[in-house]
Amino acid sequence: MKETFVLQFGGKDTTKDALRDIAKDRFVEAGNKESDIKKLDLYIQPENGKVYFVINEDFKGDFDL
Repeated sequence: MKETFVLQFGGKDTTKDALRDIAKDRFVEAGNKESDIKKLDLYIQPENGKVYFVINEDFKGDFDL
């Protein structure tokens, strides 16, 4: 099965993969190894232009959509 996920809001487009990659980059920038990621949860809030994430149930962060 082929799947496409594109979030369109406010004249912008982004994909699930792009959002996931930003969250992973933030994790690595904080001194962690990408290979340590076991679980990644993304919470997308287009109404306030933010994406919140939780990695391994304890590393939390956010970034602009």
